[in-house]
Amino acid sequence: MNVTSKGRYALRVMLDLAQHREDGFVSLKTVAERQGISMKYLEMIVGCLKKAELLDSTRGKVGGYSLNREPADYTVGGILRSIEDNLAPVACIKDGVVQCEQASACLTVPMWKELDDITNAYLDGVTLEDLLRGDKWNANPAG
Repeated sequence: MNVTSKGRYALRVMLDLAQHREDGFVSLKTVAERQGISMKYLEMIVGCLKKAELLDSTRGKVGGYSLNREPADYTVGGILRSIEDNLAPVACIKDGVVQCEQASACLTVPMWKELDDITNAYLDGVTLEDLLRGDKWNANPAG
């Protein structure tokens, strides 16, 4: 799995909007300035996020983008899958399905499929809320 800059920036946009939910609709220019991402690149990213129905938008002087659900209702996996072509560790797996003519004879397919399943389960278990709070990773280990 290789998350592209487009996927990483999509997470940054979603987190920015989650952090500024009380502002209502946020202009793309504001997000671009806060995140240091070009407007042209952001337009492409928010277009994908909107098409996946992860964002709402409005036009006009107070126009912009906003989350259409609570941060806890967005998973990292869902966000990345709306942007990335494939999150699988190998090209012969797409959307959780093995797509290879040699799959029945390939001894590595079960391992790659399991890794894909584990990766997707992990990413689907992390929400924007988890990222905002950070306590999932900041817990002090016992001892």
